[in-house]
Amino acid sequence: MTLLQNSVRVAVVQAAPVLMDREATVEKTVSLTAQAAEQGAKLVLFPETFIPAYPRGLTFGVKVGSRSERGREDWYRYWNNSVTIPGPTTEILGKTAREHNVYLVIGVTERDLESDTLYCTVLYFGPDGNLLGKHRKVKPTALERVIWGEGDGSTLPVIDTPFGKIGALICWENYMPLARMALYSQGVRIYLAPTADSREVWQSTIRHIALEGRCFVLSCNQFVTKEMYPKDLACYEELESEPEIMSNGGSAIVGPLGQYIVEPVYGREEILIADLELSMIPKSRFDFDVNGHYSRPDIFTLKVNQQKQKNVWFTD
Repeated sequence: MTLLQNSVRVAVVQAAPVLMDREATVEKTVSLTAQAAEQGAKLVLFPETFIPAYPRGLTFGVKVGSRSERGREDWYRYWNNSVTIPGPTTEILGKTAREHNVYLVIGVTERDLESDTLYCTVLYFGPDGNLLGKHRKVKPTALERVIWGEGDGSTLPVIDTPFGKIGALICWENYMPLARMALYSQGVRIYLAPTADSREVWQSTIRHIALEGRCFVLSCNQFVTKEMYPKDLACYEELESEPEIMSNGGSAIVGPLGQYIVEPVYGREEILIADLELSMIPKSRFDFDVNGHYSRPDIFTLKVNQQKQKNVWFTD
């Protein structure tokens, strides 16, 4: 593939949403996107489930064998602030991408229009304002499985851009080797990793992915404090034992040889800006190309089912 551009300026937005408030978080998203665009960014990445929140610390009243009524109240609040696709939120996000001439990639909690199920989803908007694609997390982690359904292989896209193909896996999906290979095989060059993991060991993951995929990796997390949570949550007392800093950030940008382009940022909201020199990608693949000369399809193959899964099929 011949790249149309030699470099691209990107922005990784480490920030907190207005938790459990879709409209206010959308307003903040519009403002932060404008700030990134003012600094020349052409690709702007937001964290996992930025709209309306990653509900860290909440259990929604779930125990094995029972659920609480107060937990159902918090669940309904979360559900009611989720994002329908298409809908008013996607219209605003598309308009924002168009007005600022950027590729806008953002994590949302999606409410499926055919059911009441929620999904942890990444949305891709083009500089023309169109929704270019989405990815639903295929395997929510631990208690996340209470709030989000599982995506399928029909939402594992990579998106063509003038600076190469971009694609995303969400948080601990990035620990799934076959999921990573599904992106590598589609030619991803700028690998997006919106996450909720602020641990120091997460850095070893994104640096490994950069080396393995010989691609740029943009890791984007939230910075969230307990003070930011609405005090009128029905199960607010669940947060009493939580630390004051609920998510410490750790967003970073890594080059295709595993080196930091922007080192991880902790303890504050910040927009990370970097100019990616795209020639670094073919140079890095000189001695290792996971989908090319370093592959062995005579021994190892991967089958990806891209068909949308349904539990009911109607036939004539």
